[in-house]
Amino acid sequence: MPHTLYVIHNSHPCVTAERALQMKGQPYRLHEMAPALHVPEQWLRFRAMTVPALQLGSGEKVVGSRAIVHRLDELVPEPPLLPADPALRDRVLEAERWGDEMLQPVPRRLAWTGVCARPDALASYSEGSRLPLPGFVQRLAAPRIARVARWRNRGGEAQARRDLAALPAQLDQVDAWIAEGVMGGPESNAADLQIAPSIRLLATMEDVQPLLEGRPCLALAMRLFPSYGGRMPQGALPAAA
Repeated sequence: MPHTLYVIHNSHPCVTAERALQMKGQPYRLHEMAPALHVPEQWLRFRAMTVPALQLGSGEKVVGSRAIVHRLDELVPEPPLLPADPALRDRVLEAERWGDEMLQPVPRRLAWTGVCARPDALASYSEGSRLPLPGFVQRLAAPRIARVARWRNRGGEAQARRDLAALPAQLDQVDAWIAEGVMGGPESNAADLQIAPSIRLLATMEDVQPLLEGRPCLALAMRLFPSYGGRMPQGALPAAA
């Protein structure tokens, strides 16, 4: 039986999990949920409130992008997402963990803060969704959805300023891992899959694009994920603190 991946459209950790399934050649179907409104359904199914979540064909349930990638690597060894060399494996795991715990929340907070300022931007991030809503419904619902999501993710203008101020150093860290060969090799690994979607989502935000210009991490994100919907217009985010 095919696996079922529970996602929110354009969610960067969901992109990580789906790419891992594709790389492993696993049959799967997507179960898409509406942002912010997914929480009750996720709790009932998985006793968790976040996406992605994967129900394997066997019935086993796995929640979270890192857990999904690791479980798939156990079940389907080729192509490997974690290096065989112990030292390099440790570095990849370090980068992957950092990407999950430190970087991943940043574009999420910025995106919902931006949508609160520019609700019309939500439609661009919904393009290609399996849950299409009429334009007038999106216009009515977007401000409410954005406020709930911003609250759940502890966003807001003050946090956005802090995130933008800290972002250059975080991008430097990713570029350093690429230079060291921890990321960005010819075969994608778990750190690539965890971090590149976050960079790619950041690249949809016009206020963030100058921070990314010319960086190796942007080149990696564009190579691995050339198509990524959404556009946050300039001025949606506050200036860095």
